[in-house]
Amino acid sequence: MKIKTISILTLFAITTMNAQNKAHLDKTKPIEERIDLLMKQMTLEEKVGQMNQYNGFWEVTGPAPKGGTAELKYEHLRKGWVGSMLTVRGVNQVRAVQKIAVEQTRLGIPLIIGFDVIHGYKTLSPIPLAEAASWDLAAIKKSAQVAAAEASASGINWTFGPMVDISREARWGRVMEGAGEDPFLGSKIAEARVRGFQGDSFGDLAKVNTIAACAKHFAAYGFSESGKEYNTVDIGNATLYNTVLPPFKAAKDAGVRTFMNSFNILNGIPATGNKFLQRDILKGKWNFNGYVITDWASIREMINHGFAADGKEASQRAVEAGADMDMESHLYVAELVNLVKEGKVDIKLIDDSVRRILRVKFELGLFDNPFLYCDEKREKETVGSKANNDAVLDMAKKSIVLLKNERNLLPLKKSGQKIALIGALAKDKTSPLGSWRIAAEDNSAVSVLEGMQQYKDNQLTYEKGADLTVGPTTFTAELVFNTTDKSGFEAAKKAAASADVVVMVLGEHGFQSGEARSRTSLDLPGVQQELLEEIYKVNPNIVLVLNNGRPLALPWAAEKIPAIVEAWQLGTQTGNALAQVLYGDYNPSGKLPMSFPRNVGQCPIYYNFHNTGRPTNSEGNVFWSHYTDVEKTPQFPFGFGLSYTTFEYKNLKLDKATYAKGEKVNVSVELTNTGNFEGKEVVQLYIRDITASLSRPVKELKGFELVELKKGETKTIRFTLTENELGFFDNEGNYLVEPGTFKVFVGTNSDEVKETAFVLK
Repeated sequence: MKIKTISILTLFAITTMNAQNKAHLDKTKPIEERIDLLMKQMTLEEKVGQMNQYNGFWEVTGPAPKGGTAELKYEHLRKGWVGSMLTVRGVNQVRAVQKIAVEQTRLGIPLIIGFDVIHGYKTLSPIPLAEAASWDLAAIKKSAQVAAAEASASGINWTFGPMVDISREARWGRVMEGAGEDPFLGSKIAEARVRGFQGDSFGDLAKVNTIAACAKHFAAYGFSESGKEYNTVDIGNATLYNTVLPPFKAAKDAGVRTFMNSFNILNGIPATGNKFLQRDILKGKWNFNGYVITDWASIREMINHGFAADGKEASQRAVEAGADMDMESHLYVAELVNLVKEGKVDIKLIDDSVRRILRVKFELGLFDNPFLYCDEKREKETVGSKANNDAVLDMAKKSIVLLKNERNLLPLKKSGQKIALIGALAKDKTSPLGSWRIAAEDNSAVSVLEGMQQYKDNQLTYEKGADLTVGPTTFTAELVFNTTDKSGFEAAKKAAASADVVVMVLGEHGFQSGEARSRTSLDLPGVQQELLEEIYKVNPNIVLVLNNGRPLALPWAAEKIPAIVEAWQLGTQTGNALAQVLYGDYNPSGKLPMSFPRNVGQCPIYYNFHNTGRPTNSEGNVFWSHYTDVEKTPQFPFGFGLSYTTFEYKNLKLDKATYAKGEKVNVSVELTNTGNFEGKEVVQLYIRDITASLSRPVKELKGFELVELKKGETKTIRFTLTENELGFFDNEGNYLVEPGTFKVFVGTNSDEVKETAFVLK
């Protein structure tokens, strides 16, 4: 009887313990309580494990790896010493690795699966810089929703996007990932992309078709000196607070759940080890309660920066600075446990990081259903669907910018024309996908040739002219360009000579921009410029279609070529989008999100610069701010873009001339479609604070509206300026709204504007 009683008590104790161990799985409890319950059970090693992210290191549906680092990582995974994995994709792969985490580890904590979903998963939208050219926030949000739907259907629950780095530097390859040079536009796009990935409300994150977003790279990565990748950043606080940080704050306010720090130094301190950025601003002043992941191996790279002597010191500096998860340095998992035991790292720092990571996992619903994102049926139905292709086609059309259209060469006639299509990029089905498209298959884009072939009532002749590249083109290897083979020139010239119109598709290869793709020349690579000039000699009726991931400097083309179309890298539906624009089935409405220089010597060039003490040649001598060999203005300014129709701005008005502090400033302008086509116009509002305690830029974008007008139609466009638009940050990060005179500019781009002014008391 006594033995029986003991057995019952033992069974009861075990049952009670198991219930306590699973208490964090109770969905009725608040998330913070569930985190508390789980963390009480975690060993120090398991806590540090949550701060460790590994790249995919073996074929997860096959046998366990043997030997080397793969076997070590596998053992870490089985022990619960891995909190996240990246580049594991596809339902079968993700389910297999998640089963190890959930079923073989002591506590069964699920992994968060990350992936670079930058401008789509398999069905690709235009590169982000191109999307920014649409100025269409609803379309940009929809693009992110499509990306999230496909990625989540493939097992992924976290993207390393959006990149919200502001950059004025066309030489920097990663401008293709961002929204351009302006912090106001960049902030609006950051918000749209975060909401597209995650949903509009807190609860949306747990839905099956959303994924956690990541605002990167925190901070100032876009200001790498000379545009050289990973280079030094040396900027003042005025630029930091007023240009660099606003899009990150907008992402935070939109609910972004993770941040990624950057590779660069700021004030001599690598961002990964920068307390000022990560603890003082992000987690302190902004009260961000998600987590910060490092960029790839950036903890280890602090040794090369000279900021840490070895991996142990680098780990200590990173965790103290606020970096919560280590991406592929393999240092947190190796060093943090001993650092805590030696008293060099406070366990409170570890607990804070782990709480942040677990919080996001709970918010995603991973503890309630670790296999929420592992549904083969949904994967098959969602990835590459017609609806997704329709959405990215819409985004692609909206991203195209008409830069020049002399003699109304565009739109092309739909019948009775002989058209010569020239350029290797016109037939290319891979380059138009752009960079950062890891899940997309090569040769999966609709080529420009294929798109134009859908219009069958013209005589279309294609000639390559010349290869752009030589040898393989991959994400990780340097490209080799054709600089000698011009054997196709004669055939191209013959086709052009007999054509009514020549469409030339020239520019950069899709892998010529992106990470580690800095350039010192912004011209057409290879023999493309020579090909363009040779074709021009035999037929000047050229429509130049540009494929590129950054602003290019093309002074000869800007002067000589009658029609120029900025078509970026438009993704899966490139050819269809471009053909519909060229033939006038879609009237282009895009506007440049970055200034295009006249030559590379102007870089960095941007519209919202500060005046010097000698801005104009008022005395008729050489002593003023200018170049001796080229105009100081850009070739195409920020916000520039034409349409097949024309628009007239008139009657710019304010509701009064003087405003008290805190009063709203109401601005109106009349816009008329004076051309022959229905069209869209991005009405842009800029201000200038004439005199302030810090010098303010000559113009700052503070509002825009995408307006659609029928032929002959007039609409009154209204803007409201509040203290949110009229103020600025001082060098200590304090937001100020100062009295004085403000100019207001409204127009079609940053250069062509109507002007008025008011006084703020």
